[in-house]
Amino acid sequence: MIDLQVRGENGTIEALAKHGVVWGPELADLDQSVLPMLGHLPPHADTVFNHRQVSTLLEEVPRLPAGVLTDEFTRELIERGQAVVDGQGLYLWSLELLTECVVWTWLVPSWPETEVP
Repeated sequence: MIDLQVRGENGTIEALAKHGVVWGPELADLDQSVLPMLGHLPPHADTVFNHRQVSTLLEEVPRLPAGVLTDEFTRELIERGQAVVDGQGLYLWSLELLTECVVWTWLVPSWPETEVP
């Protein structure tokens, strides 16, 4: 199940979608050259979109083939995406939820202050 969240720069959740969408062949088979944002969603990992990427993603929504997303998910995608575009320091997160557990793929390296990576 793919779920949406709007998060601030520090990771605080600003808004949640109530509806998710099940990953299936309709999403997996999207043409990446026509739908670069939605076509590159990974099936089992989280994705973070910044406001510029969300603008492109919102332009893709009307071009989606019928039946790829539910009407409810599409509406929330547009609403949450517009919140990111209109806000400051906000990101749209696409989360892959597996058996009610969030699988986090965001890794933050911890470098000693004296070292430069």
